[in-house]
Order: sequence, then C-alpha cells, then structure tokens
Amino acid sequence: MIGLDWGTTRLRAFRIAEDGGLRDARRADRGVLSVAPGGFADVLREIADDWLEAGERRVLIAGMAGSRQGWLDVPYLDCPAEFGAIAAAAQPVAFEGADARILPGLATRDEAGVPEVMRGEETQIVGAVDDAARRLVCLPGSHSKWAVVEAGRIEGFRSYMTGEAFAALGGATILAQTIEAGGPEPDAFADGVARARQPGGLLHHLFGVRTRVLRDGVSKSASRAYLSGLLIGHEVGHEIGRAIGRGRTADATEVTLIGDPALCGLYRDAITLSGGAARVHDDVAGDAACLGLARLGAQISWQH
Repeated sequence: MIGLDWGTTRLRAFRIAEDGGLRDARRADRGVLSVAPGGFADVLREIADDWLEAGERRVLIAGMAGSRQGWLDVPYLDCPAEFGAIAAAAQPVAFEGADARILPGLATRDEAGVPEVMRGEETQIVGAVDDAARRLVCLPGSHSKWAVVEAGRIEGFRSYMTGEAFAALGGATILAQTIEAGGPEPDAFADGVARARQPGGLLHHLFGVRTRVLRDGVSKSASRAYLSGLLIGHEVGHEIGRAIGRGRTADATEVTLIGDPALCGLYRDAITLSGGAARVHDDVAGDAACLGLARLGAQISWQH
C-alpha cells in the first residue's frame, strides 16, 4: 500500500508492506496549497510513480488533501470517533490504476459549543497510541492539538494557535524589536512557563516580553525563549489543569507528545514545570503517520 500524509505545505509518502512495515519513504514540498486545481493525481504520480509501476494498487491519503482546498472535500467525522470508523469513512477518489481513498478529518465542539476540526493529526494519533489506556495526546505545531484517547477511540480534542501566534508576535508586532534567534536559553524558557502560571492573563503577560528587555536588561535571545515559554506555558498549563480537574493527580498526568523532537522537547519541559509528565513519540520521519496509515488501511475493504 502507498500511504500519503498530505499537509498544507508538505507531502510525505510511504510504501507500506503487507505486514505494516515501512519499505520506503519520501517527502516533497508539494502541500495542497502548491497544487493547481485538478493536479493532485499528477503530484501523486510524481512522488510514487515507480511504486505504482511496481504493482502497488492501494493508496490511502490523510490530511489536507481531504479539505475544501484539496483533492476531494471529505466530510469530517464527529467525535467520539472509533479508529475503525475513521477507516470506514475513507472516500474513494478517481485515480487510474489504483484504488485511492482519502481519510476524513475529525470534528468536535468545546464546552461552549464552538467547533474544533483536525485533518491528519488523527492518523498520527492512531499510529502513536497502541493500547486501550486513557491518554492525553498533544501534537505541537502551528495549530497544536490536544486529544483525549481511550480504547481505540478519539473522545475529543482542543486546538491552540500557539506556533502561529509565536511567529506573528515575533515578526509583526512591537515584540519583534526585543527578540532575536540565539542558542538554547532553558532558564528563560522556564521563566516564561512560570510567568504563565501567574495572574494577569496572556495579553498582559505579553507586554512584559518587551519591558524585561527595556528595564531589566534581558538579552534579546533570552527574550525570544521567554516568549516561547510564555505561550507554551499558557497552553500547557490550561490542559494540565483540565486533566487534573477531571480527577487525575499531577503525577498521573502523562502526556503523549507526537511530532518534531525539538519542539516536543520544549513541550515536555513545560509539562514537567506545570506538574505533569510526558513521553515523546518522535514523528520527524513520519513514523506515527506511516503506522497510522498502515493500521487504518488494514481495516479497509479494498477493491484491489
């Protein structure tokens, strides 16, 4: 089987053996935003033509290829969503020579009834969670996702625009004058996480990123780490607080982190500082996405 993790800006392709093992992997900067209308089949052939020529006749696609901007607008599946229901909701798309299907995204609503959506992260979750235990899963990124998973079912999730907010605040506000890239600054990051636990709220705390440089002599590189800690700290602190509020003690609040190891490392540190614990599932090579595609593909009744 060929599995595709087709995101907004990048495409990851996997050739998956019958037993679910990875035979080959590729990546390209061919996210859905780079594909002209009607051009998705051509991009698939570009990245996997030799696999198709070698006899692969099944293609399973996750991510933004199933969005309105993608190959086919596949309806969201409402949470709670069984892993098997995600596989069953895959929609066929016209592709000559193979049975190609696109997985749905997931949808839920927060406590106030505001909608939440994800596309692609659900497949990574399926790949990273392999037991029936109740787990809190976090996928850090531009739009971080926090999902509750239990017994092969995604109960629900919440989204945070933390990564995008960090980029916007550091590039298009007055804070850009007081931060700059530098080496690791773990103490400054920890200071930001600690500040997030104090009264005042995020909008008040953000102005302190600037004034710490102006009045306290904080370096610009430390200021950047502090901003990162502040934003991640607000996100993590809220989620760890919610988990503890659901009856879990701080020591038992272990979060499964899926994604780039460096970013997951920052989240792990923030979670520890906020009273929780975390383990990292390194997905920089697409391990979780590939395994999730393999597991979901095994539950589909293919035509070939």
